Amino acid sequence: MSPRHALVHQLGIPYPLIQAPMAGVSTPELAAAVSNAGGLGSLGIGASSVSEARRQIEQTQRLTDRPFNVNVFCHAPARRNASLEADWLAYLTPLFAEQGIEPPARLEEIYTSFNHNRPMQDLLVELRPAVVSFHFGLPAAQLLDRLHDAGVITLASATSLEEARQIDAAGIHGIVAQGIEAGGHRGIFDPDASDSQWTTAELVALLAEKCRGPVIAAGGIMDGQDMQSMLALGAAAVQLGTAFVACPESAASAAYRRQLLEASENQTRLTRTLSGRPARGLANRFIRYAESAGAPAPPDYPVAYDAAKRLHGAAVVRGCYDFAAHWAGQGAARARAMPAAELVASLVQEARWQP
Repeated sequence: MSPRHALVHQLGIPYPLIQAPMAGVSTPELAAAVSNAGGLGSLGIGASSVSEARRQIEQTQRLTDRPFNVNVFCHAPARRNASLEADWLAYLTPLFAEQGIEPPARLEEIYTSFNHNRPMQDLLVELRPAVVSFHFGLPAAQLLDRLHDAGVITLASATSLEEARQIDAAGIHGIVAQGIEAGGHRGIFDPDASDSQWTTAELVALLAEKCRGPVIAAGGIMDGQDMQSMLALGAAAVQLGTAFVACPESAASAAYRRQLLEASENQTRLTRTLSGRPARGLANRFIRYAESAGAPAPPDYPVAYDAAKRLHGAAVVRGCYDFAAHWAGQGAARARAMPAAELVASLVQEARWQP
């Protein structure tokens, strides 16, 4: 059996197609719809509490008896710097003032890494989703053993050959090759390291040649032709995120959907300013302001995200979406609004997939 067919068989899905987790946008309804249509639906719980993660996983299990993926964040804890954080808040003060509020007195580390969240680890071992995937790094070997012993298939994101080799060495079942075109956060293990910024095609071809594990292409994939191209380069499957944002089952706001569907070519920006880690989204006023000449550096992830989320929370009450994190990949201009099951069917038909 070829590696392509072996991964699809192992995942228990008819089609080599994965819906990206997209924390904050994915929902049980979206994940279940994709899984029921023959792909691998996903939940992004990296920003969720343990109780909310349980609710999402159990709801998805009620909506589908097919496999689905649960994604977690394995980032290093933030390096706190009181002076840098104060400078960042001072710089953002005029934006807070526009919304009629004071900036917070201090910023918080709003997300706990999966690597330091034993209750979340125990939850996944207990509920045993078919697939668990990792972003921003890898868990400890002992935790991987617990998941594997529970029968869970594991995947992890890589942006470089070095990261992919670490994934291979850890015994993880598949490598998500995240190209520079991808929307949302770069999965780079060390955000301060040099980023090769490989395109998805370049990275897939490289990892398919150099790595033992099957490779999943992620980044800029919007239609069946893209899917077909990545499979031809050696990918065992493809992962699409931006393509699913406009589906009615996603949690994207009306403003997010509208901006995505009205997006033009070259409208996305890779920036650290919203969260403290490199992430690609639709350019907005916050990004332009935070990247202006003389702007201070943002704090570490996810501390910087606390400021952006507070500002957006105040602005959205006034109907202002200038500060929203509308993550999207470089293929945003080709987004289509249709139910998830229809999108899966269209992708498979366009790709002329033959099992």
